[in-house]
Order: sequence, then C-alpha cells, then structure tokens
Amino acid sequence: MPDVPRYLVPFHPKRVPHFFTDVLIIGGGLAGLRAALAVKPELSVVVITKDSVLQSNSHYAQGGVAAALGEGDRFENHVEDTLVAGGTLCDRAVVERVVREAPRRIGELIDYGVRFDRAADRLALGREGGHSHARIAHAMGDATGKEIIRAVVERVEHLPNVELWEHTFTLDLLTRDGVCRGALVWNGRHGKTAIWAKQTILATGGAGQLYRETTNPEVATGDGMALAYRAGAELRDLEFVQFHPTVLYIAGGSRHLISEATRGEGAWLVDRHGRRFMTDYDPRGELAPRDVVSLAIVSQMEKTRHTNVYLDMTHIDPQRVRSRFPGIAAVCAEFGLDITKDRIPVRPGAHYMMGGVTVDLEGRSTLPGLWAAGEVTSTGLHGANRLASNSLLEALVYGAHAGEGASAAAEDIHDSFHAPEIENPRVETASEPLNMADIGNSLKSLMWRDVGVRREAETLTDALENIEHWSRYVQVRQFAEPPGWELQNMLCIARLMIEAALARQESRGAHIRTDFPTLDEDRWRRHICFCRM
Repeated sequence: MPDVPRYLVPFHPKRVPHFFTDVLIIGGGLAGLRAALAVKPELSVVVITKDSVLQSNSHYAQGGVAAALGEGDRFENHVEDTLVAGGTLCDRAVVERVVREAPRRIGELIDYGVRFDRAADRLALGREGGHSHARIAHAMGDATGKEIIRAVVERVEHLPNVELWEHTFTLDLLTRDGVCRGALVWNGRHGKTAIWAKQTILATGGAGQLYRETTNPEVATGDGMALAYRAGAELRDLEFVQFHPTVLYIAGGSRHLISEATRGEGAWLVDRHGRRFMTDYDPRGELAPRDVVSLAIVSQMEKTRHTNVYLDMTHIDPQRVRSRFPGIAAVCAEFGLDITKDRIPVRPGAHYMMGGVTVDLEGRSTLPGLWAAGEVTSTGLHGANRLASNSLLEALVYGAHAGEGASAAAEDIHDSFHAPEIENPRVETASEPLNMADIGNSLKSLMWRDVGVRREAETLTDALENIEHWSRYVQVRQFAEPPGWELQNMLCIARLMIEAALARQESRGAHIRTDFPTLDEDRWRRHICFCRM
C-alpha cells in the first residue's frame, strides 16, 4: 500500500491565514483543559476542539476518579491494583507518581468547583472492578465526567490568556527541521488556518469509533494519533484496546455505557437463563478487571448462543439504585427498562486505548516541541489493561505536567514569531466520488469482527489486507471536508493496530490471541513501537 501522506491537504503559506500563540492545545477534554490551566497567565494559549467542548470521552465518563482516600486504603494498595491490572508493561515509576498525586488533583477539582458526591463530611467513595478498596470519587451519581468538565470549562473560560476555538478540525501538525511548529486547522467559517506555536500539546483522546460497538462519542476517530504519526512522533502499544464489559445492547438503539460502578455496588452478571457465571471464569467474580470480564461475557454468549448477557440490580435496594445511578436509569427508561425491576441487556464494546503517542514522565513526546496528555498517549500507567477510573486521574496528572512543561519551554524561546515556509502541493487524484460512509461502516464492522476481544493470525491477516486495499484509493486523495480526513485517520491507525496485534504473539491484558493463549514474558515483555521516518 502507499505510505500515509505527510500532509492530508494542499496548502501554501501565501494562501492561508496565519495565527500565532505561545502554546497550542489540540483537544478540549479534561487533559487539554487541565493543561490550559497550567500554562502561565502571561503566555497566550489557543485550545482547539473538533466539536463543542462538551463532546469528549471525559464529558461522558460515568465512574469517577480513583484515589487512595478511604479509611484503610494506602498509596501502595492503589499502586499494586494498577500493576496487577496492567501487568508487567506498566511503568512502576509512572504508576507511583500518578497514584501519589491523585489526592492533590482531586483537591484541585474541588477548588475549581466540582461537586463530588459526599457521605456526611467526607467524599463518598465507590468501588470498581480490580480495586481492592472503595476509592472512586464520583459526582452526580453516575455523571462524574459531566460535572468535572462543567467546572473546568467555566474556569478556563475566565482565563484572559486562553482562546477556545470550537468546531475546528486539526488537519496536521506543522513540522520544520524535526521540530513541531504548530498545526494546520480547518473550520467551516475560515477554511484552512496555520497556527504557529512555540509549543504544542496533543490531547485529542482515543479511537473507539474504529469499532462498530463502542462507548465513545462520534469525535473519537484517532485523529491525534494519526497526525502525530504523520509528523514523525513515536506511537506504541496500539494492540491494547480495552473493551468495556457492560455496554447497553438493544438492537437498533445507540450504545450506552453501563458503569463499572454498578458492579461495585453489588450488581450481578447473569446469562440468558438467569445464572451468575463470572465465578466460572475468575474468583473475583463481577469485580475482576475489565479484560477478564469482557472475555468471560463473550465466552458465555457463545455458550448460551445469545447476543448478550444481563446486568441484574433487582436484588439491590431500589432507592439506592436510583440515587446512585440516575443517568443509567434515565437512559434505560427510554427503552422501557426499569433498572430496579428489569435486567439490563449488555455486551462488551470498545472503550479505551492503552496505546498512543509515547511520552515521558512530563508528557514530552519523541517529537521536539510536541507534548501530549490523556487517552491519546501511552504513558506507562495502564500497561496492557487500564484499571477502572484511572483515566480521568491520568488526564489530570499529565494535563498538569504537560501544561507546565510546555509553558516553561515556550518561555525559554525568545525568538520572534515567524511562519516557516512549509507547503504541500495539490495532487491529482481520481474524480470518482467515494461512499465514505460505506467504507467507514465496513471498517468498523471489520475491526469489531477481526480485531475485537479475541484475535488470531488468520483473521488479523485478512483484516490487514482489507485495510491496505481501502487505503490504496483513500489515502492518496486530498479531501476537502472532515468526513474524508477522519476516514484517512481511522485507516492509518487501524493498520498500525492490526500490525501490532499480529506482531504480539501472546495473550496479555486486553490483547487476547486465541492462537497464542498464554503470557510470554521472555519474548514479549516489551513495547511495539511505530515511527514514520
């Protein structure tokens, strides 16, 4: 297949408007917003979001933020739980740092005005799969992300040095002499604009929309990972995709996350016959880590020849269920389900990327001038499988450090702003129109079928051949609008994910190879990395 082009669209410095800022932040979820708050007030900041600032995985997060705050809980417990879930691909130094910063970062959110749920005079703490203690700080029952983003957005909007550009698509990072100089962006009002920045922070989130079954909003198309790859930054661990075990499954209905916290509150998983089955697969039952529960559900669906299993909360006090999970209750009610009386049909769905842009402890990528934070990154915190509610925590910690680091680096650059002469010529491509929706739907179905909870060489090879075939006539085109650019980004990341999944000949965390069912520490205790030279 042809290599991924360096830039997606044609542009010339004399034919696009130019904008200059000290720090450019691409992505308006929690990681990007926290980074903006960390930049020194005397520096100018632009935050770019593809949709509205409320369209991010952070906004839709239900569970909460994990921190060792409860009675009898210690940092060491949280560290150990994270290492057990993620395996030996976790970076212990990263885990230690993130876990120890957790209480301070939650304290910052409270200072910003986040209204966490409380029990008397202290935070109410929930428990989720893989956690040895109740340590999940949550808000509005099951709408933690919504409440956090509300408070953080309000704070960012009051900063005089920060501009927020919504409904703006980031096409590519601009590089010169091996350094990131900013980004080329597009919106429907102004067209293409070159934003030149002393330092750039990538916080674009994940790639769940690569899969037919996913909890992610429509914006999660892997754009940040793709544009970082095209610019020459290293990506790693792309084979590790976390499938959330419990996604509402009603044929014809949109998919909705059913929080892990339901099982922390005592919900059962039962099959079509009403039988609890999790202890057949793991002694921790419903509170096993997500990779274990997802695989168990898929196996039980096959055994019972049924399209889903069920989450059962009918044995829990109804008042407690309604007060703890008002959002889930409302969503299920739209489909005629009363969660206090009815079992909820669920099955796994793509939820979170453990892999992404390689960064160090401070959030630096391998490309000078580029930092990254949040789900777009591979920090070493999650290893092969993320522990529940560590993602918002990671966004807070790395958003803060990336913002501080980029701020200090931008302050050290005393050269006056200028626009390097970077251009990309127009190329002649086929004029035959493409049905991009059809290709996109085919891609999602392919990824769900062949690169899902379970993988094997034959189906992965078939998937790669399909991706390469589509790429031959999609990647060579220069599209004029976001649907084409998103499709190119999705094909780019899908190919790398499949190559990584084929290469890793073992089963580890969220990567399960039926043809290599065991863990192989001797050969595969290492990262699979990609870098476009």
